[in-house]
Amino acid sequence: MHVTHFPFSAIVGQPQLKTALLLCAVDPSLGGVLIRGDKGTAKSTAGRALADVLPHIDRVPGCAFNCAPGMASAHCEVCCGATASASVAVASAVPFITLPLGATEDRVLGTLDLARALKGAERAFQPGLLAAAHRGILYIDEVNLLADHLVDVLLDVAAMGVNSVQREGLSVTHPARFTLIGTMNLEEGDLRPQLLDRFGLMVEVTAPRDKTQRAEVVRRRIAFEANPVAYAATWVGQQDALHQQILTAQERIAEVVLSDALLDLISHLCCEFDVASLRADIVMHKAARALAALDGRYAVTPADVRQAAELVLPHRRRRKPFEQPGLDPQRLDELMDEAQQAAEPNESSESSESQQSDSDAVQPDTDPSPDAPERQDAPAQQQVFAAAPMTSMRPVRVEAVTATARVVAGRRSEADNAPRGRVVRAVPHRQPDSLAVGATLRSAALRDPLDFAVTRDDLHQQVRVGKTANLIVLVVDASGSMAAQQRMEAVKGTVVSLLTDAYQRRDEVAVISFRGDAANMLLAPTRSIDLAEQSLRDLPTGGRTPLPHALQLVLQTLAHYHGDAAPLLVLLTDGKANVGLDAGDPWQASLGMAGLLAARGVSALVVDTESGYLRLGRAALLAEALGAECLTLEQLSAEQLTLTIRSRLHP
Repeated sequence: MHVTHFPFSAIVGQPQLKTALLLCAVDPSLGGVLIRGDKGTAKSTAGRALADVLPHIDRVPGCAFNCAPGMASAHCEVCCGATASASVAVASAVPFITLPLGATEDRVLGTLDLARALKGAERAFQPGLLAAAHRGILYIDEVNLLADHLVDVLLDVAAMGVNSVQREGLSVTHPARFTLIGTMNLEEGDLRPQLLDRFGLMVEVTAPRDKTQRAEVVRRRIAFEANPVAYAATWVGQQDALHQQILTAQERIAEVVLSDALLDLISHLCCEFDVASLRADIVMHKAARALAALDGRYAVTPADVRQAAELVLPHRRRRKPFEQPGLDPQRLDELMDEAQQAAEPNESSESSESQQSDSDAVQPDTDPSPDAPERQDAPAQQQVFAAAPMTSMRPVRVEAVTATARVVAGRRSEADNAPRGRVVRAVPHRQPDSLAVGATLRSAALRDPLDFAVTRDDLHQQVRVGKTANLIVLVVDASGSMAAQQRMEAVKGTVVSLLTDAYQRRDEVAVISFRGDAANMLLAPTRSIDLAEQSLRDLPTGGRTPLPHALQLVLQTLAHYHGDAAPLLVLLTDGKANVGLDAGDPWQASLGMAGLLAARGVSALVVDTESGYLRLGRAALLAEALGAECLTLEQLSAEQLTLTIRSRLHP
């Protein structure tokens, strides 16, 4: 049954998103496009709609590799076999392949066709999704949730245009040129910088703020859902025009010229925006030429270079921890103006001097301390402390993650059922997701050497040892005692360091603070470390210490957590509880909640923030109730041995 997609031409607004997708259609070698934005901003709709306006491709029916006529893969039996001459290539729609998040590496790359191999077939290769996506589109929704090693493989293939499979005695290479489209929601965490660099273009999308545009979006969507076929028919003219524009641009792009002066400008922009990767220069060059071809021109203009820069550079800039990717449009305009002035030697320098004088004239109007009035008006019992400079933290890991739990790809904890890692053994398994071919064949041979046949009882599963991620639940004491000697600055600096470590190890995080009369969930479990840092930045300090409320909220959070990462509680407090649950004793309530967490099997670390000569040692007692390690801020920052926390099984 043919599925009708929402027409590409009917998408309201989002001009940059549509331009980026069209550029990848004109030149698939750009490396694809990453679409970042909030939920409900047409990311998936635009990606799926692109396939309907792409020119059709010629292919032989039944070909699993989508070979181009006359350029058959050496492993394609349909195009290379005896029936190939009798087959007639037909015009077919461009393949649109969706990569499921749960796909295995074998399913993506291709693997040994065990049934054919046992029958003595010479070519026993079963093509994967990359072969199916050749000459088409490979679409990955929520690409940031995909396992890192799988993303690495995908982006390497997208850049090279070839898929090489070297496994289980196979040595297969086949073309895999496709337009890679990835979408992601920042609330679920970001991609690593080296992976971001592999996407040729990136677009940030937001929902329209204009009520007229929003109403039009709703109007069109409702009409489409009521009768998709009839609604799509009303956009046939616009779709055909766009189809022809792409086809013409594909034919024209080889003749588009980009001058040496503009190439120098591209390199200049990359240097000024502190972009290390040379891939940026190459992709900008290609994107600028594709823009010109799409516009029906044979020469690239400075405007094309500027537009390409907005798509190519934002996700490749060097960034500080927790700094969002982006490109300052004003700075980009300044660099473009400077380049234009350098190209016109007769241009006087009066404009730059005028700009400088204007800038100097504006400076005296700037308030040197804009926060001063707010601080004077703020209540004495509530202060906002900045985070102290980040320090090097002792590595924290949770060991002995059990094979009974589902493992999430990451880099913190040891696990013996990791999705990636070294193979240590093979075990019998009637439905393996990672087949141990050698052990399976040996089992069949030993069972009946004379009548060799593989049954389900012979199948074996590969067991890998690798790293897994954790859910880091950060619980921060923001009560008035934390203002003494500005301890909150050190605490925030420690939490920022922990967040940096969580980002590097691909953990999920949740942030809870407690002060006054209650505990607050600043951030529910998420992979977005940036959101966690933002929630911490403006956290005020002051009031009483509702410690048992915070531990109770941790229990509630874990009870409603639907993820698979093993939790690690990191509690930063001096332990001086003075707000109880109902009318009970605050300290005893805290110990009771700690006991419940320990009984639930939650791994924990207590960071004692108490300072001064007189110390009550409540944090250490709390750690004992949690069955947790207790360290001071100074000990946690010491670059000594790795801090290992033993995980506990659920009772």
